[in-house]
Amino acid sequence: MRIGIIGTGRIGTVHANTLSRHREVGSLILTDADPARAQALAHRLGETAAPGVDEIFTWGVDAVVISTTTQAHADLIGRAARSGLPVFCEKPIALDLPGTLRALAEVAAAGTVLQMGFQRRFDPGYAGARAAVRSGRLGRLHTVRALTSDRTPPPADWLPLSGGLFRDTLIHDFDALRWVTGHEITEVYARGSDAGPAMFREAGDIDTGAAVLTLDDGTLATATATRLNGAGYDVRMELAGERDQITVGLDDRTPIASTEPTGPPAADKPWTGFLERFGPAYEAELNAFVDVLLGQRPNPCDGHEALQALRIAEACEQSRREHRPVRLAEIPDGTAAD
Repeated sequence: MRIGIIGTGRIGTVHANTLSRHREVGSLILTDADPARAQALAHRLGETAAPGVDEIFTWGVDAVVISTTTQAHADLIGRAARSGLPVFCEKPIALDLPGTLRALAEVAAAGTVLQMGFQRRFDPGYAGARAAVRSGRLGRLHTVRALTSDRTPPPADWLPLSGGLFRDTLIHDFDALRWVTGHEITEVYARGSDAGPAMFREAGDIDTGAAVLTLDDGTLATATATRLNGAGYDVRMELAGERDQITVGLDDRTPIASTEPTGPPAADKPWTGFLERFGPAYEAELNAFVDVLLGQRPNPCDGHEALQALRIAEACEQSRREHRPVRLAEIPDGTAAD
């Protein structure tokens, strides 16, 4: 099969490397807003570079991978759907609900595949937590704690385009909470701090955020994130039940130190970023996409999953702005009653 990749930045390069060596993928066509970047990657991989997006759709491909800036996702998903092409797209579909719902409507009308890039679903730690919850090992789950902490902040000029901390960063935690627990979030209360570098305030964003989330079975969860965790890149989830307690993301590279005399030492080589921490998961999700294309497995993360995670992020943003709890029922989901 031949796959078109639109966007050859950091994550697009990872996806191109994965697909280029996949035995079921015959060739790739790569394109990017920076044609020289796409050309250089294509040359290195022995693949073909296209001068623009139009060629992806006219040169003939069997599927499309979208790893552009978020602003382009929804339009490209719609264009692929109208062309009858399956799509793998990085999260989110769009930075707002109307754009997300329009893209999903095009996919539904075309009857095509849209797999979303929530790579934590393919991480062994998160998969193990999901299995533990479903096996009953923890008993009644009462508390979940999720966190994502970036080591260094993103470039200042990128912040206004990111959608903010809840939509850009914590959206992964929101998806993981739903996927691991098997329950929906019904209410959120969120706060944020912009006390760090001035670039966050100038962009109307926050550098640190926290949310208390209530699940539909009464389980309480917290989700926190920061752009300024100097110790290293830290992504974890703790799940506590009446019988047992487990942790995702705790290993010899977790950037945390104990103050206890007999506690474990600080990591010698802490995680530095998401590409390093989740490298195998990124590869696994693209391998799963190929399996979906071959009809060997169902779609593991469709557009509805992305919509639900975005609705939670939207509720958190509304809660932060209005200083009140927000029920998910207040956030449109595209049904006729909205």
